[in-house]
Amino acid sequence: MRKHEILSRPTRPLLIDRRKNVAGLLEKMQGISFQGRNLAIAYEVWRKMLRDRTMIMMGMSGAMVPAGMRRLVVYLIKHRLIDCLVSTGANFFHDIHETLGRLHFQCSPHVDDVVLQKHLIDRMYDTLADEEEFREEDAYIGRFASTLDPSRPYTTREFLHLLGKQISKRAKEDGIVTAAYKAGIPLYCPAIGDSSIGIGIAENRYLGKNRFTFDVVGDVLETARLAGESPSSGVVYFGGGTPKNFIQQSEVTATFMRQAHNGHKYALQVVTDAPHWGGLSGCTFEEAQSWGKIAHDASMVTVHCDSTIAMPILVTALSENAGLIRKRKKPHFRMGPELKFSFPR
Repeated sequence: MRKHEILSRPTRPLLIDRRKNVAGLLEKMQGISFQGRNLAIAYEVWRKMLRDRTMIMMGMSGAMVPAGMRRLVVYLIKHRLIDCLVSTGANFFHDIHETLGRLHFQCSPHVDDVVLQKHLIDRMYDTLADEEEFREEDAYIGRFASTLDPSRPYTTREFLHLLGKQISKRAKEDGIVTAAYKAGIPLYCPAIGDSSIGIGIAENRYLGKNRFTFDVVGDVLETARLAGESPSSGVVYFGGGTPKNFIQQSEVTATFMRQAHNGHKYALQVVTDAPHWGGLSGCTFEEAQSWGKIAHDASMVTVHCDSTIAMPILVTALSENAGLIRKRKKPHFRMGPELKFSFPR
């Protein structure tokens, strides 16, 4: 390329316009640089997914519910800006905690943790929760598991759907698990044993009250079908960890089922980890292309940003696209021991 071709797209200094909304601000931010531009591109990639016949799969890790992101995720579910959510057991547990009317609390990250432990208070950086309330909820989930059929295993998707139905009877307001139950969209928790949900079920089993088991391989097969049997698939990641890898591998698994579309067609991630440590959390989408997880011609972007900054901005901007949300050709799910779904024409 010639010099004038390389130097053909000048940055456009951001001008405040009080008449513009958040969506308008993000559109203008495509003319700036660094992570501001990447955030604007992420907004546009998500909008492309909504215009297409796409299975939108979202992964979320980190203490996002204690940090105050629960209602944003509920909005994404209720308005079908995502079609399935893969998250940690901790996020689903904290969601249940708040859905039942309990709270998380702010604090200084420099508080005396020995004093907190004496009062049975748990800390997540600058956020607190009541351990005694957590233990009550552990027991509640364990008792719920004891009511399920012990003669067969349950996918985490079926378990969370049934748990959402049960919690809806006691909910103070909709949370992620109850909103997903009502909207009929799947939730997955591939590392569910690594959470208070697993602790609650384990405690109940230790007391001899349940023989409940999970079918996590069933989750692998279901998510492969979501990616492989859809016209196209797109991924949205807030954080990395197991949720990110679990969704990424759905395209790899689909190759064994002869259903792959050669990788996810759309991909955006908001991460704080760096790729040069070699971990999956910070790995680039370009690296994922070598595995066949992301399509060669995918619309993709990485935003290096705290998710508690990026998520409120992105979700608010998307909420201002009422026509796009209303016209979206979203998949319809039929829940049960086997998950079935279809796309409108």
